[in-house]
Amino acid sequence: MEQHEISIEAMQRMAQAALEGLPAQFRADLADVVLRVTEFATEAQLRSVDLADKWHLSGLYEGQPLPDQSIWESARMPPRIWLFRQPLLAEWRETGVRMDDLVRHVVVHEAGHHFGFSDDDMHWLEDQAE
Repeated sequence: MEQHEISIEAMQRMAQAALEGLPAQFRADLADVVLRVTEFATEAQLRSVDLADKWHLSGLYEGQPLPDQSIWESARMPPRIWLFRQPLLAEWRETGVRMDDLVRHVVVHEAGHHFGFSDDDMHWLEDQAE
């Protein structure tokens, strides 16, 4: 697939397919998570993860992880998984990894934050699966 052919809409479909490919018990807990693809992270999103360079962030989870949620806090915005198209395209060009595999990796990683997994836990789990 040519780089210019991967639109935000196509990447959104890949990301949705990645969520739908998760085991049922995970999909149920992700039902209220909003999945969005945009070109780059905002300045506020970059600051939230202590990054300054918009090219260094390909995905982000915004929300309260499940282990920290309370039934008494119902007025919150729904949790969101963001994918940032331009950094993903740059990584795709640099690594040659299939775009759907790259998108799946980022979606699964960000979904892990929803379940309260740390980055180290997710890396360990990914290493165990390989």
